[in-house]
Amino acid sequence: MDTTFTEEQEMLRKSAADYLAKEMPEIKVREIEESESGLDVGFWKGMGELGWMGLVIPEDYDGMGMTFQDLSVILEEMGKNIAPGPFFCTVMEGSYPIMEVGSEEQKREFLPKIACGELVMSMALLEGDGIYEASDMKVKAEAKGEGYVINGTKVFVEQANNADYLICAARTSEGATAEEGITLFIVDAKTAGLSVEVMPTIGMEKLCEVTFRDVAVPKEKLLGKLDDGWSVVKEVVERGAIAKAVESLGAMEAIVPTTVDYLKQRVQYDQPCAQYQALQHILADMFIVMTASRYLVYEAVWMKSEGLACSKEIAMAKSQVNQAYKELSRLMIRMYGGNGTNREFKPGLYYRRAKAADVRYGATGFHRELVAREIGLA
Repeated sequence: MDTTFTEEQEMLRKSAADYLAKEMPEIKVREIEESESGLDVGFWKGMGELGWMGLVIPEDYDGMGMTFQDLSVILEEMGKNIAPGPFFCTVMEGSYPIMEVGSEEQKREFLPKIACGELVMSMALLEGDGIYEASDMKVKAEAKGEGYVINGTKVFVEQANNADYLICAARTSEGATAEEGITLFIVDAKTAGLSVEVMPTIGMEKLCEVTFRDVAVPKEKLLGKLDDGWSVVKEVVERGAIAKAVESLGAMEAIVPTTVDYLKQRVQYDQPCAQYQALQHILADMFIVMTASRYLVYEAVWMKSEGLACSKEIAMAKSQVNQAYKELSRLMIRMYGGNGTNREFKPGLYYRRAKAADVRYGATGFHRELVAREIGLA
């Protein structure tokens, strides 16, 4: 495994870093997350013009045809800037499922519009218990006339308030196992009977409750095979887990140097705080944890991009980063002292995002159980 960037990836990283530094300063991050919509239209259009949403979409559908590893370069830079918005859900939960199991008509209809930033998409997956298990899937889709009718409620649907379309996972039949009988549908977010309410969350990332009341979906919007949607959901969760780990790693890579710079500038007892050995040791530990996390994440990204089996590596990376991101953001608050609890300073931003990222695509315990199974313990 080569952890160094190619020349093309380094150019992509620098371009992303420059754009985010200019268009997404800390004050703008706060404005967007505190806004009602959580979407900055200008920033979104700018990403579309740069081709970010179409990075992994094949060239036949107006994308750039690049790899998941290339996409991770963008995600890492976005994590450093804790950039809010629907990029993650549109790409990871919208374009990938359509690319993988969509019909040719669906690909032609949706992928070019995603690539240019015309569409915002998200996946309506989680329900009452908020767990990534098929047994929790209670929303039903029943065949009616020339299509289906969906009823039930989904929770924690990212940016559903801004979405043009939702990919909804619904139960279409009762199989021998909980995984059988689940089907995916592409649902127009403006369809009658569909309502969206933003849920208050610590990350302020605009997670929503989406209610389906007799929502009609034409049969041509069935995504993939009838009753065989869980395999796609598993892939979304697995890829989403490592992508979220990449984003979190980016945040960790911002936390450490930012804290170092702050301690160099802050003076106590007539000398910079960075000169105190106890604080140096804490920062050294933070750097070690960040570096160890990077290798786990990069390995999983490389394996996923190469099409190798990597469920264990992804679970290890997500479990590690879940804990590391929370711990580093907590230590950042400690290093800032009283300013660490002041909303005008950065620590609180990272701490809240760390808590939110922890549970996305499976919390630490969920991924530890996956590792346990992979090493033969269950």
